[in-house]
Formats: sequence, C-alpha cells, structure tokens
Amino acid sequence: MPLLPPSPPRLAGQSERLGRALLRSPTALTGGLLLLLVLLLAASAGTLFPHDPLDMVGMPLLWPGDDPAFPLGTDSLGRDVAAGLAHGARTSLLIALLATALSVVLGVLVGALAGYHGGWLGDALQRLTEVFQTVPSFLLVVVIVAIGTPTVGIIALAIGLASWPTVARIVRAEFRSLKGADFVLAARSQGFTNGAIILREILPNVLAAVVVTTSILVAQAILVEAGLAFLGMSDPNSASWGGMIGSGREQIASAWYLTALPGVAIVTVGLAFNLLGDGLNDALNPRLRRYRP
Repeated sequence: MPLLPPSPPRLAGQSERLGRALLRSPTALTGGLLLLLVLLLAASAGTLFPHDPLDMVGMPLLWPGDDPAFPLGTDSLGRDVAAGLAHGARTSLLIALLATALSVVLGVLVGALAGYHGGWLGDALQRLTEVFQTVPSFLLVVVIVAIGTPTVGIIALAIGLASWPTVARIVRAEFRSLKGADFVLAARSQGFTNGAIILREILPNVLAAVVVTTSILVAQAILVEAGLAFLGMSDPNSASWGGMIGSGREQIASAWYLTALPGVAIVTVGLAFNLLGDGLNDALNPRLRRYRP
C-alpha cells in the first residue's frame, strides 16, 4: 500500500488561531463591524422600504429632515434617498461579489497553470496576463459595457475581466515558489496526478494570499461601478450607489446631499473591505505571525 505524502506545513488549530488573531486585531474588528452593518442594511432593504426605490413617492429635492416620511430627503425626481441607499447596497454588493468571483476563478486558473507547468504554456499565459495589464482596467470596463447593455450582469462581467490579472500574478508567484517543496515532490513520487497536486497540495497553501487579495478586489469593484454610473453607464432598472451619484451630479451645488450620502456609503464599504483585508493579512502572513504570541 503506497504511503501518503507528507502534508503541507500547517499549524494545528489554524482556523482557531486565525479567529483569535482577527478578534485581537482592531483593524479587522472595525472592518468587520462596518461590513456587517452594510450587509444588515442590504438584507433588510425590502422590509424597511417595501416600495420600488425608483418610484417617485414625494416632492422633489426635499432635504434630509424636511419630511419625517423621508428622513434622508428626496432627489430631483421625488425618489426616496434612504430607500435608494438601502436597495442600492444590494446592487452594488452584488456587482462587486460577482465581479470578484469571476476575477478570482480566472486568476487562480491562469496563475496555477502558469506557475505549476511553466514552459511554453506558462510563457503564453504570462504574456496573456501582461496584455490585459497593459490596457487600463477602467477603460477596458467602459469598452465592454459600451459594447453590451449596461445591466448588472454585464457590468460585473466587465469588472471581472479587467481584474483577474492581479490574482493571476500572485497565484503564479506562489505556485512557482511551492512547486519544488518537499511535500510536492513526495506527492509526485507517489504517483499523484498534476491536478491532484495542484488542488490538494499547493492550492490550499495559496488561499491565504488569494483571500487577502479578494477583499481588496471587492472594494475596487464597488469603486469601478460607481465610476461607471457617474458616466451614465449604470443599470437604469436597478438602484445603485453609483447610479445615485450619477443622477445627483447635476444638483451637486444646490443639493449636495444627493451625491454625498451615497458617496459616504461607498467610502464606508471600501474602507471596511480594506481594513478587513489588512487584518486578514496580519493574521495569515507567517512573517508577521512569527513575532506574535
């Protein structure tokens, strides 16, 4: 009976240690709390504001506090700003999560193949990654959305296609450094297939870097969607924070709250994911963890 290869270097109780490290990190706690508040707002949007956030429900340009029925005021079309913020959280987070999922899948696939196999395949995939990186990511997103219809799916697809090279380069570097490790050589000597080595031996050791990068990509995707909406390239059938900024830019001098409130929401979510990413990096980085109790 063949012996199993030695397991990759893992610390006992890694998940419990990670949880304790995150709980001790003020950065991670702050980011997690902010993100939790936004998720609660998105989850309760249908209960708090059952009407369509795009419906005209009041007098136009009511300032926050003018009417108790609209605590955050209304826009130039009489739409409830608070309802737009709540329902817009769903749209903005959905686009960001779909785009990040696509970029992570493509980046891990390309980076793993390029880093593990090398040779002509690795060179070809590396050149492909460099081609995508030479094109300004926001310009690529604008072109893809302009060619298609600005729907939630198309916007998420465009952002995902523009973001995957970042993940691919990180995964490729990690695979190149780990493919010669003892546990990989032992697995190969036992007759493990390349697919099994990639998925079972190397990839689990790369997930820490991928998780940290993912948290940053989500924040970037929300900012990109806001930039598209400011240019008038948002989904007209869905309320989003970026769309609210785009529709309120014409009244920025007379009704600045129309852009300030969704802007604060975007900054809050971006800050939450960045703080959470910093906390995850501190907890998962072995060089930093080595000097901690």
